Amino acid sequence: MLLNEITDINILDDNENFLRNFLKDFYYKIIKTNDFNDFEKISNEWIKYQLESNDKEPEKILNMMINHKYSKYWFTSFIGYFYQFGIGCDLNNEKAIELYLLAINNNEVKIDSLNNNEGFDQLYLNVNDVDTFNLFINKNMIIGKYLLSIFYYKDIILDINYKRKKILNLQELAKNDDLEAQYNLAVCYQNGDGVKTNYRKAFELFLNSAKGKNLNAQYNLAICYMDGIGIKKDKKKAFKWFLKSESKHLVTQKKSERKEFERNLKLAIANDSIAQNYVGYCYENGKVTNKNETKAFKWYSKSAENGNAMAQFNLGISYLLKNSKNDKKAFEWLLKSAINGNTNGQCVLGICYDHGIGIDVNEKKAFEWYLKSAVNGNIIAQNNLGICYKDGIGTNKNEKKAFEWFSKSAIAGHANGQCNLGMCYKNGVGTDKNEKESFKWYLKSAENGNEIAQNNLGICYQCGIGTNKNDTKAFEWYMKSAVAGCASGQYSLGICYRNGIGTEKDEVKAFEWSMKSAENENDKAQNYLGYCYKNGIGISKNEMKAFIWFMRSAENGYAMAQCNLGFCYKKGIGTDKDEIKAFKWCLKSAENGYALAQLYIGNCYFDGIGIDRDINEACKWYDKAINNGIKGAESKLNNILSSIQG
Repeated sequence: MLLNEITDINILDDNENFLRNFLKDFYYKIIKTNDFNDFEKISNEWIKYQLESNDKEPEKILNMMINHKYSKYWFTSFIGYFYQFGIGCDLNNEKAIELYLLAINNNEVKIDSLNNNEGFDQLYLNVNDVDTFNLFINKNMIIGKYLLSIFYYKDIILDINYKRKKILNLQELAKNDDLEAQYNLAVCYQNGDGVKTNYRKAFELFLNSAKGKNLNAQYNLAICYMDGIGIKKDKKKAFKWFLKSESKHLVTQKKSERKEFERNLKLAIANDSIAQNYVGYCYENGKVTNKNETKAFKWYSKSAENGNAMAQFNLGISYLLKNSKNDKKAFEWLLKSAINGNTNGQCVLGICYDHGIGIDVNEKKAFEWYLKSAVNGNIIAQNNLGICYKDGIGTNKNEKKAFEWFSKSAIAGHANGQCNLGMCYKNGVGTDKNEKESFKWYLKSAENGNEIAQNNLGICYQCGIGTNKNDTKAFEWYMKSAVAGCASGQYSLGICYRNGIGTEKDEVKAFEWSMKSAENENDKAQNYLGYCYKNGIGISKNEMKAFIWFMRSAENGYAMAQCNLGFCYKKGIGTDKDEIKAFKWCLKSAENGYALAQLYIGNCYFDGIGIDRDINEACKWYDKAINNGIKGAESKLNNILSSIQG
């Protein structure tokens, strides 16, 4: 018995020593870690190695830590880690956090606790050293703080470590006269990126790098001299370094253009807002110097902040469309520009209100700003104002005023305005119908690149509207519209290939262009794709895909597709048979005026297919079908009426 008792004690001593050393080694591993990018992976591998090399099972070690007499004070952080990563247990993040917090709060345990009723005066396995006890409490607490911080703030910690490492690398390279490192380190000091902001150090580093002919450093050094960042303002030195920075970027060969750029640059340095906007424009468009949107943005910002309305507009557009995209800031600068009378700003502000860009949709305000801009001669706003009057957006519908504003925009050369004016003449919107005038304005708009007008012009040539019929020209204009991405043009081109209009018949090409149109949400093309897949035209037969395309077209409101989808459900084409759904979709089609669907709905009501039998409803729908030219409906209606009379 005594031998057995001694053996048990030796096993306990061995495990106790392992646990203490395990905890201590893990503690030192954490506090010596500088890079936490792969901390979790490395730590898990280390724990696995320690357990395997000491022939320890993770489940048993976890249980020993949990059941240890001083588990609460020594091992809660380590137990938490086991739970966080499922080492010897099921993964449990909530339990891990609870244990990390428990470890951190152990700093409230006082040194003299050993003399209280916890039994600390007789430490487990002959531990009677208060310092040792508190040492393990401290290690447990520190491990808990590290692990909880990593758990909650891993991304931030990794970013801080990355920035710290980056700064150290840059500092080392900068000492060795690496010009690019000096420049990048200067940017860090200037922006407080990974290091405390220090404009003087930033200036000095820019200066060293600039003297070494680093162009980016020269440009930023010029800004330092211009704005007094880390150095006293000096316009002459600013101008000198700006020119040096552009020495390899000036693309013009004309002395007059170069002199004009230099003249404006001097004025821009002197805080002339017009010149600042000009310099920004040069950078944005690659005029005189190479294109550089970042530099353009900076100059527009300076000019805009100095109250220049054009620059405020340009800055708004930069926020709207460029890499610095920020709809809210775009709106704010466009509003400033509009208030300051810039017609472009007023127009785009109207667009913002119209479409909810950087602000909630407000059709009334959209109309008001379109009106201001249009009255000031903006041709885009004139067209948009015409749309507002035509459709009653933010104002009462007024087709005559719509026509007047479309006319102003069209005469001024705006392609969209010309297209809309052509539409007015074609459909008699605010004016008498005039097919020749319609063709004339569609032609102008199409020649100016409007893809909708190109498709409409194709229709004019195909149908002889306002001009002589010419299938070849129709095909050519459909092609231009289709290539430009117009869904209607793509569908029209598909029809040409399908029926050999202005070109040879080609079912494959008809399918391909219809597919492009369908993917651009043209409901007619989507219906035609369904027809192609159902019948194997230009593509292998596939009833499931036929059903899918009929569904897409039907959901987009196309009456013929709604009827086709109904028949898919009726006959089980690409889907299960379902008379109720067949009735539902054919009813939608019938209500949208599709005659065949009206006949079918009449049959459904007469025979009680997918709906309860209703002779009155059957008569109603047969009558609608008759009025839409379906002769078969007439005999059915007559038979019902005869039976009633008989």
